[in-house]
Order: sequence, then C-alpha cells, then structure tokens
Amino acid sequence: MSEASGGEVRIVAIGGSTRPDSSSERALLAAVRGARAKGAHVDVITSRDLLFPIYDTETTDRDPLAVAYLAKIAQADGLIIASPGYHGAISGMMKNALDYIEDLRDRDGGYLHGMSVGCISVAYGWQATVSTLQQLRQIAHALRGWPTPLGATVNAALTKLDAQGNSDDTATVGQLEIVGHQVVEFANMRRQSQEGAQVDQ
Repeated sequence: MSEASGGEVRIVAIGGSTRPDSSSERALLAAVRGARAKGAHVDVITSRDLLFPIYDTETTDRDPLAVAYLAKIAQADGLIIASPGYHGAISGMMKNALDYIEDLRDRDGGYLHGMSVGCISVAYGWQATVSTLQQLRQIAHALRGWPTPLGATVNAALTKLDAQGNSDDTATVGQLEIVGHQVVEFANMRRQSQEGAQVDQ
C-alpha cells in the first residue's frame, strides 16, 4: 500500500526475544491492541519468526522469513518495535532484524521514509529500559522514520504482563496502548497530507 492510497492503515509490529511469549512480546501485543483500536490492520512478527541469519551485505540471497518480513514493511504505513534490553542495549536479534531494512534503501524516500515508528523497551531495571529505548529511537531516525512522541518502557521487575499484554499496572499498559494509537494517528496524518498534495497538483 502506498503512503497516499486509500483503505485502512497498515502497521507492522515486530519484537520479542528468541523465547516465544517473552515480556517484550507481551508488551508489543498491548501496543498492537492500541493500534487496532484505532482501526489499523496490524501484522505481528515476533520471536523466532525474526530469527534471521546475520545480515550479510555481500549477498542478495535472503531467508524466506526475511523476504516476507521486508515485503510487509515495504507496504506498511507504520512500524511498532519492542525490544528487550540486554546489557543496556537492544537485543542482537532485534538489531539484526532492523539491519535488514537496509534492503529497503531504494524504497520511495529510502528505508522507513514517511513512516511513523513506535518504540518500546522492556528490561529488568530502569537504566536498561531507558538506554534501550534511546537506541531504538536513534535507529528509527537513522532509517528516516518518525518516532512517535511517546516511547514506552516496561520495567519487568515491577510490571508483569499476561499473554494478552494486560496487567494490574494500568498506567504502563495505557502507555503501551498510546504508542499504538500514536503510530496510527501519525500514519493517518501523513496519508491525509499526501492526499491533499495530490489534490492540489
């Protein structure tokens, strides 16, 4: 779907760890719920479906999972990323998945141009959640995406999410859902701007 085409907003949500049903995957699902509540179609890619071979600049051969992942991102209006914090940084699996976006350098505008990006970090402790979130936002900028004003952090030592991304910590869950809301809202604004520009031509 092009940025200015009609139809529902399409969002791709990626995250988690090599372990299915991880805390970061659960956090992602809360944001996905927020995006769907705003009317978006959301494709969710998590856990071992993101376990691609190390990104290799010396070949164009790609794993089928990576090909399908890139095809979805290329057609998306927005992206939600949730990473665990490992040693104060994003996980190797998530960094590798984001490195694959290099293959979208020839996309209109390059990489994630014009795409809203919601960033979420999950770690045991506040220091790692903050440093991981900062890295995600920096990567989104480097890939020409537009990080949403709110980025969410989950201190897994304090907040326990269930398999649907719910928790008694309603403040944290609410922030995760707002990230999803903002990705869709900014994608809609971008689309409306593009459609208005076409009418004016």
